[in-house]
Amino acid sequence: MKKITVLALHLGYGGIEKCIHMLSDSLCDQYQFEIISTYQFEHLKTYSFNEKISIQYLLSGDLAKKVESYKLNFLHFHWIQLWKELFRDYIKRGKIIELIKDTWKSYLTVRNGKQKMIKAIQSCDSDIIISTRDIHNKWLGKYAKKDIYKIGWEHNHPHGNQKYAKRIIKSVQNLDAFVVVSPELKQFYESKVKCPCFYIPNAIENLPKEISNRMEKRMISVGRLSHEKGYLDLMDVFDLVHKKNPDWKLDIIGDGVERNLIEQKIKQYDLENVVTLHGFQDKDYINQYLLKSSIYVMASYTESFGIVLLEGFSYGLPCVAFDSAEGANLLISNNWDGYLIPNRDQQQMAKRICELIQNQNRRIIMGDNGYKKAEKYQMKEIKKEWISLLEKSIS
Repeated sequence: MKKITVLALHLGYGGIEKCIHMLSDSLCDQYQFEIISTYQFEHLKTYSFNEKISIQYLLSGDLAKKVESYKLNFLHFHWIQLWKELFRDYIKRGKIIELIKDTWKSYLTVRNGKQKMIKAIQSCDSDIIISTRDIHNKWLGKYAKKDIYKIGWEHNHPHGNQKYAKRIIKSVQNLDAFVVVSPELKQFYESKVKCPCFYIPNAIENLPKEISNRMEKRMISVGRLSHEKGYLDLMDVFDLVHKKNPDWKLDIIGDGVERNLIEQKIKQYDLENVVTLHGFQDKDYINQYLLKSSIYVMASYTESFGIVLLEGFSYGLPCVAFDSAEGANLLISNNWDGYLIPNRDQQQMAKRICELIQNQNRRIIMGDNGYKKAEKYQMKEIKKEWISLLEKSIS
């Protein structure tokens, strides 16, 4: 049985982590699967992996707890970016001395993680290694054994950020294959990278046994509470919706650095009784709320694919999103299974949501159309494309 290793930053809450879980669980019967994760975060543990999958954590125990305490668990691997997040947070609280101490400690922790990951790559004896972060791409290309087939797996859209795009292109220059999650990303990267570029979409594990009846006066959004997810804008939109439909509620599942700012907006608009921030939750918890919701809303500025939209579709929910999110354009067929809102127009998004609120029949028809679309993105279908690539690499 051929051996595959996946390199991860952590295995907690997040889209990349969800993809790692689905890929490894769906293929562990055909391949020997190993995951090497830099950090182990118990409080973000949302996925239960098949016992056949070997998981190695490089930093756990006290070191991982330190990273948790510095709010680094859902941020990028580059310590300079971590420092920027720390700087903003600590300056607001007037904790200058703590900022200096924690910045140094976080730098040492990230450096330790880098050293351990490089050693793990150097000693890896797998047939294939799949990297899920650009910094891992770089180390994989530089330190892995020559006979190992090296795959970079990119989930993010540069969204006009040329600096980020150049970093990705540079990171995969010594890899054997580059997998992206949308046709747009493939078109963007394939003429710029040296290795072959493949489009393999993200997936959902399977379709639920039961879908929403779309009668509950609830809407839902799932994601990290960070700037690019647009939750502050969503509060503005929901305030407009609430004024016309005061009996409807909004559930937001996720956590992040902007939670305090979002809470402030909730209080500003007097929405404490109708907006609930659930924090990080596991898959079963999220599915329960998808089942009792009637509309899915996404306010992201950028989204390379948007698995959460597929999950909404899988429960029969019509989806409403700003068209600035590239993944929304890929998945939502405007006026068919949801609405794409141009120019991040908050008034227009509120209007479309109100139309769905006032017309249950439209919610059901659009939701049913989305459900049919979700059928095509089940992991049992998408894994065929992965197997095709993996078998070619092995041969």
